[in-house]
Amino acid sequence: MPNSQNQKMGFNATWSMAVGGMVGGGIFATLGLVIQLAGALAWCAYLVGGIAALITGISYAALAKRFDEGGGAFIFLREVKYAELAGNISWLLILSYILTISVYAFTFGHYLEYAFGFQEGPIARIAAALIIILLTLVNLRGVGSAAWLEIVSVWGKCIILAGLAAIGLWQFSPEALTYEEVEYSPIIGIGIGAAIVFMAYEGFQLLSYDYDDINNPRTTLPLAMVTSILFVIVLYIIITLGTASLIGTETIVQDKEIALAKAGVKALGEPGLIIMSLAAVLSTASAINSTLFATARLGKLVADDQELPAIFAEKNKYDVPGRSLIVIGGIALLLSVIGNLGQLVEGASLLFLLIFGTVNLLAAQYTKKLRFLKLAGGILCFGLASLSAYYIWTQHIWVLICLLSAGLGIILFRHKILDFENRKNTKEQD
Repeated sequence: MPNSQNQKMGFNATWSMAVGGMVGGGIFATLGLVIQLAGALAWCAYLVGGIAALITGISYAALAKRFDEGGGAFIFLREVKYAELAGNISWLLILSYILTISVYAFTFGHYLEYAFGFQEGPIARIAAALIIILLTLVNLRGVGSAAWLEIVSVWGKCIILAGLAAIGLWQFSPEALTYEEVEYSPIIGIGIGAAIVFMAYEGFQLLSYDYDDINNPRTTLPLAMVTSILFVIVLYIIITLGTASLIGTETIVQDKEIALAKAGVKALGEPGLIIMSLAAVLSTASAINSTLFATARLGKLVADDQELPAIFAEKNKYDVPGRSLIVIGGIALLLSVIGNLGQLVEGASLLFLLIFGTVNLLAAQYTKKLRFLKLAGGILCFGLASLSAYYIWTQHIWVLICLLSAGLGIILFRHKILDFENRKNTKEQD
């Protein structure tokens, strides 16, 4: 988000926002899941997911430059006269962000619980609920992070994570990556692993909502997106290799919610626990805050275009879409309390892959450069989405049923909800 003085963000701030959106919670929550699926080739899964994200980042930047406007997938589709699809996508995108916030809150709670030595129990869920409530209240008062604070925070946690990875890599051996209980062949495991943990990369596209707050966005945005995604790909790969070297794949899978804290203890003892827990708590809290802010901004944008109920556009006395924040935060809170980490990650990743695949195909059709690459990106995203759907179908069918029901409900009832609200508003005005 822009700084408190409403100054334009330069490259450093823009790059930091993108890295912060990706590293904000994803790696803390997904490492155990990807090792469980891809075993010794878990690092390849992060590479494949990163390639899909990199091409999508190129497509997002190209479309933003083409239309010279922020707003992401919703605006891009609206600009090319796919109004119906734009409306449906916007609802799915908001649902994706809600799932993402719940994942971050879930991870926040578990790291906080472990850092204070509590036994596994309700404390993590209570902490998850409280952090969403707290940050929703903060955002309701219009208090945002300064750009310089985002830069310091991002560099701080990246240095901590890279340092942990370096300690592990110093004693690296290929045997450390061995995991005996992988259910799939290497190729399928890499594909499903990349698909399931794709939400670890989604944060870069939050920049598309800050287009007007970026200095020289036609140059800064593409450069920041591409370089930030490349950086995060390398960071995720070395974290995967280094963490496996420190604590082994069995521990990472068994304690997937707090794997990096365990690695911190192994590397540096009690100080390592404190450092990694602090990094995780600050990172996830920052990610919750920025995603709440961006999602509320998206909700207002869509509501202003009459594709969401008008309450999402209503601003409070602090010039913030307050009701939008409350609805988004409330649903995310519920999911973080009743949900399961793996299932929340799976649902969010599948939705983002479908949306990103659409954006890539849109860029291939409506922008001039690298069309074949963007088409390949669309095919890759939809291919990963198919693998994700297959995995969810075989492992947690009810999650897929809920997602399909949500999608079908949006298609069938979105206009009915909007028409009902319009009639209600007309009667009130009369």
